[in-house]
Amino acid sequence: MIEGLQNIFRIADLRHRVLFTLAILGVYRIGAYIPIPGINVNALKQFFEMNQGGVFGLVNLFTGGNFANLTIFALGIMPYISASIILQLLAVVWPYIEKLQKEGEVGRRKITQYTRYGTVALSIIQAVGICLWVTKIGGTDEPIVPNAGALFWFTTVLTLTTGTAFIMWLGEQISERGIGNGISLIIYAGIVAGTLPAVAGLIRELFSGERGLFTAIGLVLVMIATTAAVVFVERAQRRIPIQYASRVRGRRMMRGTATFLPLKVNTGGVIPVIFASSLLALPMTMVQLLYQNFTNPFLGALSRQLQYNMPLWDLAYLLLIIAFCFFYTSIIFNPLDTAENMKRVGGFIPGVRPGKQTAQYIDTVLTRLTFAGAIYLGAVSLLPIFLISGFPLHLIEPAAIGEFFDGWVPRFIKEGLRVQFYFGGTSLLIVVGVAMDTVQQIESQLVMRHYDGFLKGTRIRGRR
Repeated sequence: MIEGLQNIFRIADLRHRVLFTLAILGVYRIGAYIPIPGINVNALKQFFEMNQGGVFGLVNLFTGGNFANLTIFALGIMPYISASIILQLLAVVWPYIEKLQKEGEVGRRKITQYTRYGTVALSIIQAVGICLWVTKIGGTDEPIVPNAGALFWFTTVLTLTTGTAFIMWLGEQISERGIGNGISLIIYAGIVAGTLPAVAGLIRELFSGERGLFTAIGLVLVMIATTAAVVFVERAQRRIPIQYASRVRGRRMMRGTATFLPLKVNTGGVIPVIFASSLLALPMTMVQLLYQNFTNPFLGALSRQLQYNMPLWDLAYLLLIIAFCFFYTSIIFNPLDTAENMKRVGGFIPGVRPGKQTAQYIDTVLTRLTFAGAIYLGAVSLLPIFLISGFPLHLIEPAAIGEFFDGWVPRFIKEGLRVQFYFGGTSLLIVVGVAMDTVQQIESQLVMRHYDGFLKGTRIRGRR
């Protein structure tokens, strides 16, 4: 591995790409310390300390901590991700977008242009929403926005929209002139920057005696095991054998070959978790508004159960992740198209008739893989919640059911390990996946120039 790192800096082009990527990421991190004008930073910090977790935690995760500080990059790259997902969904129902996806480089440029327009539009909408939200929230000793006038609204919307457009441009520069996917690396840099203080806090608690040695060792083992499991599943594939018959092209006889169709266990990646977290915030908000206007015991109980890490919230979160895994996989992978393409070039799965039966066979295998991947995503997403505060089964309503669980469920399940370190869930999936992709791209660059990769005797395979 050390020799592989040395080889990176021996190749001029690869060295320039790596240094350029690091420089762009440094520019991005500078923006994390520039707050938008007109914000009381102390009052904002007090609010987020009282409202940790939930949808705020997800948004703050993708913005690298910028949302909690309302910096010029507070929207982060989320509008770009949302615009990309919307275009992917539109390709299913709008033939024009589907046609662009099949037109190669010209269609890709057109879709990229539409994604940029959508990013700016979503940024303006979300910036207006942030202005409305930040001027209405209370519960702090001082108002978060001392002077919420027209000037504040104009400068905030302009600053946040420009900040997102600038981040999008930085990501495109990394993709074109650097190493790896620029958007993914920007998210990666924000997560890693937030993880380092958490690690330092855990070490400080260990030396101060606030946390026992055995608890710290157990936590480290859980981290290593979780990371190893994520790497294993992200690289896991189900390879369906494909045989190509001999065929004549012009005057040449093409001999039959054997290959395979790789199907990933986690086809949807981290997108189902994002969908589930975002959608779960909608019923939470609606029930709270209804309960504020109509004081009803049922609405009150439902509002409490839909709070972050309550039993109903945990169950709904898990079910939504499973549902979106199947939904998103059905959008990005069409077994019928795959079967038709195989039939067109003379390919077939041994023991399966080409055409419709091949599509049914691929769909059956993909359904089983998707279910396993959905359970894996749900387990990884709920692990950090369990480590921090456990699963409060004793708070299930009606009270009689909660008392039943309170009698036999162990305390560590109800209260967790009280570990204030978010290592897992969406952050771990992104960090491991982006790291694997980036290392795989560097590896391919080294091998292409006749250098050894990071690991001799094997090759690192990314998610793609």
